[in-house]
Amino acid sequence: MTPAAIDVIAPNLKRRVSGVTATVVRLIPIQAQAIGIITTGPGLPPGLPHMALWRVALLPRDRWRVWHARRNTEMVLGLFLRHVLARRLRLVFTSAAQRHHSGFTRWLIARMDAVIATSPQAAAYLHRPATVIPHGVDTQVFRPVADKAALRAALGLPGGLLIGCFGRIRAQKGVDLLIEAALDLLPTRPDVHLILTGRITADNRAFHADLVARLASAGLAGRVRFLGELPWEEVIHHYQALDLFVAPARWEGFGLTPLEAMACGVPVVASRVGAFEALIADGETGTLVAPNDAAALTKALRHWIDNPAALTQAAKACRPHVLGQFRIEEEAAAITRVYRQVLAE
Repeated sequence: MTPAAIDVIAPNLKRRVSGVTATVVRLIPIQAQAIGIITTGPGLPPGLPHMALWRVALLPRDRWRVWHARRNTEMVLGLFLRHVLARRLRLVFTSAAQRHHSGFTRWLIARMDAVIATSPQAAAYLHRPATVIPHGVDTQVFRPVADKAALRAALGLPGGLLIGCFGRIRAQKGVDLLIEAALDLLPTRPDVHLILTGRITADNRAFHADLVARLASAGLAGRVRFLGELPWEEVIHHYQALDLFVAPARWEGFGLTPLEAMACGVPVVASRVGAFEALIADGETGTLVAPNDAAALTKALRHWIDNPAALTQAAKACRPHVLGQFRIEEEAAAITRVYRQVLAE
């Protein structure tokens, strides 16, 4: 892309793939249809409009452009480019955090030209006005399959009722709470199986090993499977194979997994953290439970497992719920409106 065509720069200053990186990867191709946007920084897949960071620093000062930061480091760099290198940049920041920000972060946010919050909860922690734009999902990618049994067979997954939990294997994600529920429920429900996907970092290997040992002692090792970190395409297929999804996190920034599951027609049991309360229609597309409460999680899972008619009805409600409120095209369009607003100021 020539400099004259660039209106927006979306930096990604982290090599390891994260939720923020995934957001950039999902949004840029859609936004590029409406505005001249490029990415910069490491850790991004090929195929996105991209410019090396050193070249971004040398863009001509012929007009204003948007620098859209999603991390503190990216806000710092945007301020450096504008005030030290005299680049003509309007600075936009997206905040997903639902906690009180440090003094330094508040100082950075105060110097942005516009701020986006991914949920009303995140906006409540900001000390300035913000435009609330929830994340969306690509409903063409995340969609139900016609033959779930055939998909399971192709993936090597069991029949019966299949529950899934996707994300890193660590205490923050509440994986141990889900295993507690499985230890309670599965022994008397032989047709129920649980799969978990996600990376296990070195500092969480002991945590994972303890869970595996507890399952083995209960005779459930074959019915609760840790699949490890899967390629993205396989993760999508595993969503489509599920009957019920669980997101038992103790805390969360936003949390896209419930939306991805519901777009595939899968009801969700989730803790009341992150944006989950804004995403899930409690009782209609799933159940919300108190965080860090294994008994409440067990009760919610028992309800859906033991009421197949209710589970089927909830599954029918999930995809229309996502289509009505959480399409990625709506997210991209709303963010682009913010870009155009700050460029017009």
